[in-house]
Amino acid sequence: MAVNDTRLRVTELDFDEIKSNLKTYLKGQTQFKDYDFEGSGMNILLDTLAYNTHYMAFNANMVANEMFLDSASLRSSIVSHAKTLGYETTSSRAPIATLNVSLITTVATKTMPAGTAFTSTIDGTSYQFVTTSDVTSSNATGASVTFENVTIYEGTYVTSKYIVDTSDIDQRFILTDPRSDTTTLTVKVQTSETDTTTTTYTKATDITQLSTSSTVYYLQEVETGRYEVYFGDGVVSQALSDGNIVQLQYVVTNKGASNGASSFSSPSSIDGVSNISVTTVASASGGAEPESLQSIKLNAPLDYSSQGRAVTTKDYEVYVKRLFPTTKAVSVWGGEDGSYDTSTGVSETPEYGKVFISIKSTTGVDLTSVQKTNLESALAPYKVASITPVVVDSETTSLILGITIMYDTSSTTYTGAQIESLVATTISNYSNNELESFNAPFRHSKVLGLIDNTDSSILNSIATVTMAKKFTPTLSSSTSYNFNLNNKFYNPVSGYNATNGGIIASTGFYQNSVTTTEYYFDDDGAGNLRIYTLLAGVRSYTDNAAGTVDYEGGKITINAITITGVGQVDGQSSSQIRLTMIPNSNDITPVRNQILEIDQVNTTYVSNVDATASTGVGYTTVTESSGTTTTTVASVSSTPTSSAY
Repeated sequence: MAVNDTRLRVTELDFDEIKSNLKTYLKGQTQFKDYDFEGSGMNILLDTLAYNTHYMAFNANMVANEMFLDSASLRSSIVSHAKTLGYETTSSRAPIATLNVSLITTVATKTMPAGTAFTSTIDGTSYQFVTTSDVTSSNATGASVTFENVTIYEGTYVTSKYIVDTSDIDQRFILTDPRSDTTTLTVKVQTSETDTTTTTYTKATDITQLSTSSTVYYLQEVETGRYEVYFGDGVVSQALSDGNIVQLQYVVTNKGASNGASSFSSPSSIDGVSNISVTTVASASGGAEPESLQSIKLNAPLDYSSQGRAVTTKDYEVYVKRLFPTTKAVSVWGGEDGSYDTSTGVSETPEYGKVFISIKSTTGVDLTSVQKTNLESALAPYKVASITPVVVDSETTSLILGITIMYDTSSTTYTGAQIESLVATTISNYSNNELESFNAPFRHSKVLGLIDNTDSSILNSIATVTMAKKFTPTLSSSTSYNFNLNNKFYNPVSGYNATNGGIIASTGFYQNSVTTTEYYFDDDGAGNLRIYTLLAGVRSYTDNAAGTVDYEGGKITINAITITGVGQVDGQSSSQIRLTMIPNSNDITPVRNQILEIDQVNTTYVSNVDATASTGVGYTTVTESSGTTTTTVASVSSTPTSSAY
């Protein structure tokens, strides 16, 4: 089919194609039909025109992308789209610590003013922590004034003042540093320079509850990651007047740099008292970067769909991430799907009227009791009536793998030890990327596939699976313990493997202050947990009913026991006891607050040369790997002869 060269094709946006189309178009004109475009000045003009067209097409494409939340790449565009959905982005967060501060004095009352600075040092760097409000306390003992549970924030306490001028259409009230923590923001409006009366404004959260006299402010992120405070127009909420003085007080923080600070020094004096005692109630935690672009894109539409109310579990997930910025992962379930009890922990027993929240923080540390209480209080305005949010700790279940690799030496230059190292890296990446979060199951077949694909020389692999759970006993106190692994245990027949210790094992512990005899747990295969000690390598049982084992439900209960010490774990001193158990399936599924991870220390790797593939001989030669520590791990697919400690 003939091409109409008298028309300029405009569908291509690549520079070379644009220039080629221009040439084709000009050659179709009688004036330039036989013109040599390559060796003339016209070539430069065509380059310029093609570049200009290319730039315009690129800019038009970028503008079109920035018009939508999903395709926008500039933070200003993403924040703007989120604002139209009523979503407020999360600012930088300062690490928060809690202290008890005592002033040794006989004075009746003392006040700790806002901005009182404490210091702490991490890795040789000193950080300042400040209070954000005045606190007054009385002398209860006659010898000291104590301020209990004082909240301090890492950073510098900043005060900015603006005189309102309504004739200045460009006037804005800005938090000057992008590292400002908006949760510490206090907004006060002074009547005038001559009238020092001030009114504290609160942040508006629901405009349906506002009137013309409501003293509220609004907050939004603006350019360069800073935040702007703005006020009403006299209709939705109270407007400002000329001469008013706006006072913004907030903390500018170093974000997560001081997370973990636990030792604090007091200032030289507080309210005239220099004899000061400081006790740490809760170490510093919660410091975080501003909300990422990916998080804004994900959470803004979800927040809009919740309409300011936490109704579904997804709604709670959104609000938890907003209210607790160091959230790495969150699991939420309703009381109809499980419950939590301080003595039995998380279980599948229904408890209606509650919603349970488990958080894995970016710091890897469980939330403190203060953080849990604060989060539950922060969720209160969004929850449905009669529903009580409860924050519980996440629980980690470790998986110990016993990996055997068959490989062909003729297909690789790697040694057996090097093959094992490569597979260990594969397993580590799988644990980091696929596990270690809520609702992330361990898939046995997928792991085998990843192992087989690690190197072309690997012909096949086998991986046995053992579950492990660590717990910290309450020393020198009679205490019972409950563990819900939420996966069935291997128990093909009642009394299975009772002689050799069943399918449960533990690291050592001490009882009744006796440090010369180490005790261990195992089971009898019939649902009874036992305690034994080793005498000349032989198990001597001291308690055949130390607890119960629910093989079908995946539960272990240890009856009240007085543990006075803990033995070594993996050759190191430890405060925890590790229980191991063989699962009924090689696929492990976490539920509710459970998180899976692979125990890199105790997972073993054995590489064997497949002699059939290498030599054609019909038998296999087993080559022991060097530099590895062998831990006996019983396989579900075969009869176990011993349990893994």
